[in-house]
Amino acid sequence: MVSVLQNVAIDCANAYELAQFWSQVFDRPLHPEDRPGDAETEVMLPGGPAIFFNQVPEPKTAKNRLHLCLRPKTTREAEVERLLSLGATLVHDRRRADGTGWAVLADPEDNEFCVLSGDGDREATVA
Repeated sequence: MVSVLQNVAIDCANAYELAQFWSQVFDRPLHPEDRPGDAETEVMLPGGPAIFFNQVPEPKTAKNRLHLCLRPKTTREAEVERLLSLGATLVHDRRRADGTGWAVLADPEDNEFCVLSGDGDREATVA
């Protein structure tokens, strides 16, 4: 018998608001029963675990020990710009001139995540 990944949980100050940000990141809906003010919310990902947001009283105080790495369907640059327009912030720029590397961003509650090179970047490299 093995375990199955049910969800990835993110502690936060405002579960519903943070879930709305990530809903836009993934272009996926919140759980149909989620409402403003809920202390627990989920973004439903197709064929995979949900991203679960759990409202907690203590603030984030240190770097995440676990984070999400996103591989965009477009280019890394286009996705970084899109995410910044949604409210993310750039934390560390690890992008290299040859198209390798990644960008470390933070969501509106300072949870770090990475944006890797995207499908569009790989297509340009192969061409």
